Amino acid sequence: MSDSSPLLALDGVDASYGKSQVLRDVSLTVQPGEVISLLGRNGVGKTTTLRTITGVLEPESGSITFEDEDITGLPEYQISRRGISYVAEERAIFPDLTVGENLRMGQLRGEGTFTLPEVYDLLPRLEERRSFDASDLSGGEQQMLVIARALLGPTKLLLLDEPTEGLAPQIVERIVEIVEHLREAEVPILLVEQNLNVALAASDRCYILDKGEVVYEGRSEELGSDEAVQREHLGMGKTIN
Repeated sequence: MSDSSPLLALDGVDASYGKSQVLRDVSLTVQPGEVISLLGRNGVGKTTTLRTITGVLEPESGSITFEDEDITGLPEYQISRRGISYVAEERAIFPDLTVGENLRMGQLRGEGTFTLPEVYDLLPRLEERRSFDASDLSGGEQQMLVIARALLGPTKLLLLDEPTEGLAPQIVERIVEIVEHLREAEVPILLVEQNLNVALAASDRCYILDKGEVVYEGRSEELGSDEAVQREHLGMGKTIN
């Protein structure tokens, strides 16, 4: 992790859906090459944080900077062009296109962080199924596909929203391996994850949101040993088996 200025910084961000305020004075940073986990119970604002960063939702107050540029309130397409790639929980594949055609859609954004051979080396299952319709893939394969598609475009920061949600344990392990590989490649990631063991294994630091506010920030290993924080803000006790 670099000691330079943050790649991404949120400073005092408030955001609402209509009259319902979701984020309250949220501040967090992602350093170059760092993997950050954003944790919390359901409905506390984790996905809203990602949607606000990407321009899907405009913040009411506060600022968002990326590579020392203020991107607060920019349209979604302009933020994407700056290299922020969002892999949403919904696994937004193009179901009527083949796996290979889905991957080529990622390449249309410009020079990628990874080449197609590098993606296939990381995810050989996609190469095996490159002629299959994306709709015929399993949930885990679809998750790998949308991550790969993001990496084939210019990704300076990868936002992952619940990448292991609903997946079988062996597929969860594979997703963790992918995130760890990206971490070794110094691809910065902001990871929203319900599975605490996954978050602790994959990230350098963790933030916890509660009722739209940041209530904890610390190293992943520190959170892993702090059962009091886990019980208070995550509703769990011991996490590592």
